[in-house]
Amino acid sequence: MRGIVRPVQAVDAAIFAAGFGAGAINAVAGGGTLLSYPLLLWIGRDAVVANATNALALWPGALAGAYGFRRELGDARRLLPWLLPPAALGAVFGGWLLLQTPSRLFVSIVPWLVLAATLLIAAQRPLMRLLGLASNEESRLDSGGRKRRAVLVTAQLVVSIYGGYFGAAMGILMLAALGLYGLGDVHQRNGLKGLLGAVINGVAGLYFAVSGAIDWGDAAILSVGAVLGGYAGASTSRRLDRRTVELIVIAIGFGAAVSLLLRAPGPV
Repeated sequence: MRGIVRPVQAVDAAIFAAGFGAGAINAVAGGGTLLSYPLLLWIGRDAVVANATNALALWPGALAGAYGFRRELGDARRLLPWLLPPAALGAVFGGWLLLQTPSRLFVSIVPWLVLAATLLIAAQRPLMRLLGLASNEESRLDSGGRKRRAVLVTAQLVVSIYGGYFGAAMGILMLAALGLYGLGDVHQRNGLKGLLGAVINGVAGLYFAVSGAIDWGDAAILSVGAVLGGYAGASTSRRLDRRTVELIVIAIGFGAAVSLLLRAPGPV
């Protein structure tokens, strides 16, 4: 698959707006992929190339978010040597799986991936309450020993494969896994989630770039929009109701899933 370069088109304004919105949403609540990726499909981009391009383009925003949580990591940094390798390996394997999936088949899968991610975002609050992860608690990083750590590493590998393949709402899965491991401090969980998410998106994006699966015109416009949107979202996050943003993301996700289902091809 060769890299794709194209001249400026009228749809670039829509791509920039989608990137800006995705960056702002990710800065406040997460789930920005549910805005930017369907937009690329709606304007006629190849499904696999659009997904790869979206992953690379949103990486700068993910990295900036991870940097913003650097002070919150605290002693949770002890988990990084265990979690970074499966994050990177899973991202490469997930990216490889994506590039092995025919575009027509991926188009038929995408609406269900979007719907599943939207349902996960909608259920995250009751899920966190059910798991006892709704607020700060005392962290138990040393509880459970090697067995619990092995479960966490395995969970991170599975989430990272999903992240390399598609990735929307993968942060919610990481938050749940870290909480079940015993990391009770929500800020530490968010710090690890941001850093691991940046690694997953960055490694997958690099793999897609090396494989020639990136539309560089779209990637540049999305990246600029996402960085500006992320900055705007971060600077106004204290004045925004996180739950309201989540509800907007859920509405966008359901609308995108229905739209993509209606235009999906028949069985392969």
